[in-house]
Amino acid sequence: MSKEQKSSRGRQDSNKKSSSKNKFGNKKDKNYRINPNNIKNYKKKPSKDTSKNEEIKKGIRLNKYISNAGICSRREADVYIAAGNASVNGKIIVEMGYQVQPDDIVKFDGQSLTPETKQYILLNKPKNYITTMDDERGRKTVMDLVGAATKERIYPVGRLDRATTGLLLFTNDGELTKKLTHPKHNVRKLYHATLDKKLKMSDLQKIAANFVLEGKMVFVDDISYVTGKPKSEIGIEIHSGRNRIVRKIFAHFGYKVVKLDRVIFAGLTKKNLPRGFHRHLTKQELNYLRMI
Repeated sequence: MSKEQKSSRGRQDSNKKSSSKNKFGNKKDKNYRINPNNIKNYKKKPSKDTSKNEEIKKGIRLNKYISNAGICSRREADVYIAAGNASVNGKIIVEMGYQVQPDDIVKFDGQSLTPETKQYILLNKPKNYITTMDDERGRKTVMDLVGAATKERIYPVGRLDRATTGLLLFTNDGELTKKLTHPKHNVRKLYHATLDKKLKMSDLQKIAANFVLEGKMVFVDDISYVTGKPKSEIGIEIHSGRNRIVRKIFAHFGYKVVKLDRVIFAGLTKKNLPRGFHRHLTKQELNYLRMI
């Protein structure tokens, strides 16, 4: 074989060897897999025509809109939509996936719906905050503590006076607020009261037996001494929504409430909720409240 033939064959062998390597310099074989760390990630460029995307972004599906209004679940809303129960700007909508725009007027069975997402926030109220939306005298309000929790406008369910601490619920769900504040639903409220002196057993029994206060009957669901504490520390459970009712009960029998803390409200507790902090209700807690 001539030198020219040998050199030519050598070049071919060299080309074969080089072609057996991939662009990362690794020899090819049937079990070879490219290291994913060596592969560049390319982001998909956004569509030039964003007008349609922006329009969809601003809208909200009709079934979600109805669900957010507290009427029913999204799945149930689909059934009602198909049946013609919903209208937008006066027109019956039966289209699944219809996008409601911010300025649209949505009605369900002829009643206008509010687009706000329902919010449920629980606060462990500290002392020296008043239960009001704002105060003309510049005093601290509970809204100073929960105002940044949501963009929706929420309201306190019931009241706690300035000196009283403990659980306070905030929501924009009007139906639930009515339910939790109406005496007929017997919503449980448990208070830990610290008195200026020991509560006599005879007075405790009188309170437990119910009595007339300011011309109205007071019904106390339960009352007892706090276990392991002095006889001046009392646990009292009521469902009345009368203003300052716990303080008035003890004052009626000659006692002054030094400290008052609401530790349970409608089954909600202060567990893992420090004083001055707030949190959103869990789905389980919300489901419980709706069954009251």
